[in-house]
Amino acid sequence: MKQMNFFEHFNTLCRELDSHGVFLTVKDRDGRVNTMTIGWATAGIIWSRPVMTVLVRPVRYTHNLIENASTFTVSVPEGHNLEKELMYCGTTSGKGIDKAAKAGITLVPGMLANSLVVKECKYFYECEIIHKNVINEKTLSKEITDDLYTQKDFHSIYYGEIKHSYAL
Repeated sequence: MKQMNFFEHFNTLCRELDSHGVFLTVKDRDGRVNTMTIGWATAGIIWSRPVMTVLVRPVRYTHNLIENASTFTVSVPEGHNLEKELMYCGTTSGKGIDKAAKAGITLVPGMLANSLVVKECKYFYECEIIHKNVINEKTLSKEITDDLYTQKDFHSIYYGEIKHSYAL
């Protein structure tokens, strides 16, 4: 494992988000685990801290878990080696199944308590949730609302202070 500054491979994070996505993994306080594919996230400095924000729609099983969690992780593959697994985790609910096992990925303990990362990935961000909010239709651009929220299913946004970032 090689510790890295959270911004060191920002270009890879953005490239993978924009192509096939990355894995968001949550383990809630009751021990329930789910990994989903996300295509929207960002990292930067907020409140003088390194922060990653991830967006999860309330209809997703992961939303139930992250609402009852203190951490989340983002695992970033590099290249096209996990396309099939990302597709599976982005189109299948983890409710009632071990989605990671069915997808053929391995979840291993991270550095934070209760955090899990996808072993087959290259870069990892372990985050402690420090804030959350729900997108407000009244303050969101009408163009974005009309284009991406036709069903009014606005995401919740989770702000995670990046406690550990590293590469394997």
